[in-house]
Amino acid sequence: MTSGVLLIDKPSGPTSHDVVARMRRATGERRIGHTGTLDPRATGLLALVLGQATRLASLLTGTDKTYDATIRLGVATDTDDAAGSPIGPRTESLPDDEALAVALGGFVGLQEQRPPAYSAKKIAGRKAYELAREDAPVELTPVQVTVHRLTMTGRTGDLVRVEVRASSGFYVRALARDLGERLGCAAHLDSLRRTEVGRWPVSAALPLDEAEALGRDVLSRLITPADALPDLSGVRLTSSGLQRVGHGNPVGPEHFIGGLPMAGPAGWSGPVRPVKLLDGDGRLVALAHARGGALHPVVVLG
Repeated sequence: MTSGVLLIDKPSGPTSHDVVARMRRATGERRIGHTGTLDPRATGLLALVLGQATRLASLLTGTDKTYDATIRLGVATDTDDAAGSPIGPRTESLPDDEALAVALGGFVGLQEQRPPAYSAKKIAGRKAYELAREDAPVELTPVQVTVHRLTMTGRTGDLVRVEVRASSGFYVRALARDLGERLGCAAHLDSLRRTEVGRWPVSAALPLDEAEALGRDVLSRLITPADALPDLSGVRLTSSGLQRVGHGNPVGPEHFIGGLPMAGPAGWSGPVRPVKLLDGDGRLVALAHARGGALHPVVVLG
């Protein structure tokens, strides 16, 4: 049974939905989704979920992500990136590197960020970018995001290169916009490459054209659902435990092989830490929450 995560290195041009559609055609698998949208102009790591692993998409979407980005100083655009139209005159007087470093440092940590007007955020049931294209008012509520790391890695004139590690829901386009406002010189995102999703590096991904050329053979590159969640502890179940979980029933210590859940690596930052329920071969059959001395399945893969 096909189930797992496939890492794709997306080129500039196709949307994330385009990548999903192309891999459906290449593999013949209908149940494919992705775990975090990349703008069409952006490149880099796009994690696809196939088969029963699509039920894990919400967990995988919430992981931190790392980007290499270039920000062009001196001009803002209506989309906050290079695809948009310039807003206002170009600012000729640009900040020095010291001022840039200070401004970038101010974005590190927990903060509220206003999503770009041209984004997939919904307002009264409609996507913000649809309203923006109609010149309708777009007022998006700021959301809490966390920037773990933000470093200037180079500069050539008005082009500034940065590396940023941030929580899910963070918009690098909004960072470019806000940086320009903070410096008083205007700015927009010139290019973007996603280099990490959670623990996965883009170096482990297949370029999209190579993945397509492999056809169904690309399924040998799937990361198993159990391995796709390395930060969660796990417990192996007895045959009676597997039967109970298959019917959505809770399991207790009498259904565990080898005692209490196995500890996973440190670093889980979710609000509630789920537990992986595994069969005797280590295959993920469900995710559960601990409650009342038992593990209650919340997502069952079968």
